[in-house]
Amino acid sequence: MDHSGHGMTMDLPPFTLGRGLEWSADPFFLVACLLGLGLYGWGVARLARRGDKWPVGRTVAFVIGVLTVALMMCTKLNDYGMVMFSVHMVQHMVISMVSPILVLLGAPITLALRALPPAGRGRNGPRELLLMFLHSRYMRIITHPAFTIPLFIASLYGLYFTPLFDTLMGSKPGHIGMMVHFFAVGLVFFWPIMGVDPGPHRPGYLMRMLELFAGMPFHAFFGIALMMASEPMVGTFENPPASLGIEALSDQNAAGGIAWAFSEIPSVLVLIALLFQWYASDQRQARRNDRAADRDGDKELEAYNAYLASLNAQGR
Repeated sequence: MDHSGHGMTMDLPPFTLGRGLEWSADPFFLVACLLGLGLYGWGVARLARRGDKWPVGRTVAFVIGVLTVALMMCTKLNDYGMVMFSVHMVQHMVISMVSPILVLLGAPITLALRALPPAGRGRNGPRELLLMFLHSRYMRIITHPAFTIPLFIASLYGLYFTPLFDTLMGSKPGHIGMMVHFFAVGLVFFWPIMGVDPGPHRPGYLMRMLELFAGMPFHAFFGIALMMASEPMVGTFENPPASLGIEALSDQNAAGGIAWAFSEIPSVLVLIALLFQWYASDQRQARRNDRAADRDGDKELEAYNAYLASLNAQGR
């Protein structure tokens, strides 16, 4: 397959990490990453000007998340990913499972809701439109596990094991669309599970863990399927350029190993984030209960003691 529309991928020398990290920006993703960082920075600066604090950890998480997208799409990793299944799989795994988690931990929607000014009574500005979108039926559907888990799975099996992948890789817009899809699928899958931002679907913490572990094993099975295959399974990578000095089947096996290994990384990251969120939620609830007890003189405890006293009196 000719990938000349995506750069000089046919003349790439054998892959090394140093060569892969050389600058080779995709204009779409370069602009998107700069725009994302710029808007987030504007929001943080606006809060700071009016004296509001924004957690530094959220800013760090968001910036690193966006930079991981830039690392995958604005270096020669993107060029090598056009002709090497293993490098492409690194791109896919990072953009669909690492970048979304970090971006979500940055709480960009919460920042936008706090930074954007209200439009005024009876008018709809950007803040009002964002709220309408968050509470829309569309958002309830695309963040429900009955939608997110099958979508997460189909993005692997329905893409790589059908001719759709080769079709998308055959054009620059198709390739960009596929990478945007990977990122979007990661966002809608992980948002209800561990996202800081408010959302229409927010189950309890145990249910969130179940949602996480319902999707992750399919990544491992997908990786194993690639590693056990006796012939190349994806047409795009069947005939790698001779200049790379690689064999298609061994490169596919490496891609399978990467997919299998990466299924563990987001599980650990999300589990840690969930445990911290669960602990923080319990602490906030305990503080609310303490404040309520201070306000009403702990009437709930008094009522319980009175109930015990009445039982004791009846026992006599």
